[in-house]
Parts: sequence; C-alpha cells; structure tokens
Amino acid sequence: MLIKLDLESEEPIYTQLKHQIIAGIAKGEMKPGDGLPSVRSMAADIGINLHTVNKAYQQLKQEGFILIHRQKGVVVNPDGVQQADDAYRDKLTRTLHPLIAESVCRGMDEEEFLQMCSRIFKDYSKGES
Repeated sequence: MLIKLDLESEEPIYTQLKHQIIAGIAKGEMKPGDGLPSVRSMAADIGINLHTVNKAYQQLKQEGFILIHRQKGVVVNPDGVQQADDAYRDKLTRTLHPLIAESVCRGMDEEEFLQMCSRIFKDYSKGES
C-alpha cells in the first residue's frame, strides 16, 4: 500500500495517515492479520516524525482497526473490524451533520450530495481508489 501525504493540507498528517490505512483495509489492500511497518520504519519510509505515526497507530488501535503486539509488531486486526453498531451510527450521524449543513449552505441539493456519497461508497465496495 502506497501512503501519500499532503504536507500542505489543513488536515493533520496523523489523520491523513489514519484515513489512508483505513482506506487500504476497506479496499482490501490490507487483509486481517497483515503486518504494517513499525512506528519507526513507517516514519522513516514516509519522512515524518515517529510521534505522528504513533498517534495515528494509537487511534487505529483504539478504533479496532489494528493490534499492536510487542513481539508480532503492528497488524491489521485478525478478527476484522467491529461491525457498525448503534454507537458507530450515532458517531457517523454527528460527523455527517456539519458536512451536510455546509453542503446546503454552498448550494448543493440532496440528490447531488447523495450521488457523491454513492460514487465514493462504490469506489470502496469495488476495491478501487
């Protein structure tokens, strides 16, 4: 999996890294049990601070995407990611509210918004970028 970071983006680097790893899992580029580079190795490979990688890895661990073992290193959760439950749906609703509000303020209609969401969802469902 190729990691591409935009160092000029307003989005923090650790968030970009976290999102790209989640996207890699969603697209099937990384399977349950697959290893990821160590914090030091990932930081050196992509040229960022190891604390940035550590922050991304810790969040991915908290959210159940990866496991961090002392002997085995960092692996995609072998049991797979926990399926969506009510708590996740509530979090998703809170995340979508400001995006939808901003889209309405910028003149997008519901159909355009839903088509965009559908297009992006299909990209992940097909394993495409």
